[in-house]
Amino acid sequence: MNLHDVRVRPSEDQLPREQQLAWKIAEVAVDPVEVTPEVTEMVINRVIDNAAVAVASITRGPGVAARAQALDHPYEAGAAVFGVTGGYSPEWAAWANGVAVRELDYHDTFLAAEYSHPGDNIPPILAVAQHRGCDGVALVRGIATGYEIQVDLVKAISLHKHKIDHVAHLGPSAAAGIGTLLGLGTETVFQAIGQALHTTTATRQSRKGEISTWKAHAPAFAGKMAVEAVDRAMRGQTSPTPIYEGEDGVIAWLLDGKDAHYTVPLPAAGEAKRAILDTYTKEHSAEYQAQAWIDLARRLHHAHPELTDPANVGSITIHTSHHTHYVIGSGANDPQKYDPTASRETLDHSIPYIFTVALQDGAWHHVDSYAPERAARPDTVELWHRVRTLEDPEWTRRYHSLDPAEKAFGGRVEIILRDGSTITDEIAVADAHPLGARPFARADYVKKLRTLAAGVIEDAEIDRFLGLAERLPSLSPAEVRALNLVAQPGLLEAIPLPKGLF
Repeated sequence: MNLHDVRVRPSEDQLPREQQLAWKIAEVAVDPVEVTPEVTEMVINRVIDNAAVAVASITRGPGVAARAQALDHPYEAGAAVFGVTGGYSPEWAAWANGVAVRELDYHDTFLAAEYSHPGDNIPPILAVAQHRGCDGVALVRGIATGYEIQVDLVKAISLHKHKIDHVAHLGPSAAAGIGTLLGLGTETVFQAIGQALHTTTATRQSRKGEISTWKAHAPAFAGKMAVEAVDRAMRGQTSPTPIYEGEDGVIAWLLDGKDAHYTVPLPAAGEAKRAILDTYTKEHSAEYQAQAWIDLARRLHHAHPELTDPANVGSITIHTSHHTHYVIGSGANDPQKYDPTASRETLDHSIPYIFTVALQDGAWHHVDSYAPERAARPDTVELWHRVRTLEDPEWTRRYHSLDPAEKAFGGRVEIILRDGSTITDEIAVADAHPLGARPFARADYVKKLRTLAAGVIEDAEIDRFLGLAERLPSLSPAEVRALNLVAQPGLLEAIPLPKGLF
């Protein structure tokens, strides 16, 4: 990897384009290096994973609304929209599919200096591939680039520190991935990256307090903006420059300021794009930091069934990383995280709630575990309000470790019972993590799809999709256009589509 020093430069310096981060990213995007077999296999896994979580969302409010917007923008031989047939304008297909993929917070993740769901790159890249008639080789290359750029930015540049939403890294990564897909030149990709970043910086209020349905739309918006940015750049339109380093740029005014200094790792020329291998997917539908805690709670449920009754429990203290404590724990100081009437989007960002339900049920379900009647159960509310989180410096250090063998997203739980006894246990990574008890493999991705598609997609349609996805690199342009899942007859037709402007 090459390490690129990034800092704010005054306009009078006239920083050459070749030294700007956006140009360096563009150079990675246009590098014709081959995709390795293991990266190709993981791309296939994540295409299946995205489809699984998307079809589980197509009957939910945000997915229905976003699909309704896309259906108002038909385009002959355009991109596919999950659940339906026909072609649609690629930016709107990217929008609808992006919302469906993110709605359940159930796809892959990478965590470092910033947070991310790199699978959010797939909807815009796939939509453009279908629209432009790209083959499977080009699609795999584009997705590998999207993952690479997002992971590299996430390793180096913290957005949440300044309350900027993490999708600000997604706009540039998706634009870069589309550039690779289409074989665009460095200049064009450079301009697209600048526009994509400029239009996708927003505050983190979308993930604070009472979390709204916009949480699912935010990454889809970044993907849609990336598609539009590439379109404008291909038409010769330029972007703010230097977008990162400028004295009125993103870093100077939205991030660490004029004295900022970042070191961004990017593959050297000819070096394979392998960042997707550093990412990890979810077995459970919840914020990634909750994955390991669900697994630990399930374990405690079976080992200590007395813990399910609040009459036996005095307090539960979760010792964990800074991020878990302050974003999804009690350190966020969000009363909504303890509110049984809170939205699903809020509850899936509440580790006190998630740990309590998983502890009581010994299981986790993407719908049932968030049902209003489940959240309002009196014994759950009583136990839930006895759960607190604390930051532990050691777990914070492990969270930020660059050594995959010690990088951790869990912590230690201490449960004090009413009789004065104490139960403690800990977990470093989720069971499905590559270093976990049961690492996800191809069979798990396929099972996840079949489970989430039950009652939504017919078995024959699932088989057809898997037949395409599992030979992704060999797909023809026509087969790439068919890389979609259509809902069983009558399902979506029975759901009224909300009307807006279109």
